[in-house]
Amino acid sequence: MSTQIPHSQLNLPDEEAKLPKLRRPKLSFLQPLTLLAPAGIWLLFLLVVPTLIIVELSLVPGIRPGDIVNPSGFDNYTRIFDPLYLQVIQRSLFFAIVTTIICLILGLPVAYWIARMAPKRWRNLLLLGFILPLWTSSLLRSYAWITILRPTGLVNTLLASLGLPTLNLLNSTPGVLIGMSYSLLPYMVLILYASLEKLDKRLLEAAADLGANPIKTFWKVTVPQILPGIAASSFMVFINAIGDFVNPELLGGASSMTAARLIYNQFLGATQNWGFGSALSTTLILLVSIAIALLIKFGEAAPKR
Repeated sequence: MSTQIPHSQLNLPDEEAKLPKLRRPKLSFLQPLTLLAPAGIWLLFLLVVPTLIIVELSLVPGIRPGDIVNPSGFDNYTRIFDPLYLQVIQRSLFFAIVTTIICLILGLPVAYWIARMAPKRWRNLLLLGFILPLWTSSLLRSYAWITILRPTGLVNTLLASLGLPTLNLLNSTPGVLIGMSYSLLPYMVLILYASLEKLDKRLLEAAADLGANPIKTFWKVTVPQILPGIAASSFMVFINAIGDFVNPELLGGASSMTAARLIYNQFLGATQNWGFGSALSTTLILLVSIAIALLIKFGEAAPKR
């Protein structure tokens, strides 16, 4: 006895193909979130939350350890405009700006020589020589400069042997600038080297063919091409310099009070005014954030058309 299969059941695949398919929810946006989650959680608890706590403390005038946090106004921020504290902030900006200029003046020729003139087999070794100081503690580097700049140090000993007058570099503004420039110069050189290495040689050859001398070629062809690198390296040095604590503390003495040292005194010094220290910290964070925003805006090359 044979069983006949209905004709409608023989075309099941065709019938199923005609049925509307159920759309599955797209979860592709979860993939980047999964990759960013570990770093995002880390930044949330160690950067965002402490910053919000500092902002909250900055709204409490005269708060000390153990006091109840009760935000009540902007008195701590208005206190910043006192001429004494404005002078400290201006000194911090002065150190950061002058250090950036010194690093740019010293770092650009060095980066240009390594990228354009040094033999290729030596370039990595030369760059390693600039990176090596970053492997040591900034505290040790500052103590090394104390040994060099003190009245009986290497600089004055060399000057005395040549019959020249000695210099008072320790506990002075020049000593701070020397230490900060030495600490931040590698950042300037590395970023400028990365820009100079990508320099379009065809434009240099075209400028030479058109009769431009090396100086004119440098200012008219080289500098415009590496301008994003100059901006990025300058902002990088400025951001690190404005928050430097070690060099002004060890090489500047009591007369070189900076914003970082003033914040330290408010939290761990004799005054113990956490509210005013938090207001200073928030102001410094705001200045650094503005510098980072400018770095993001002007530190990238313009898109090619």
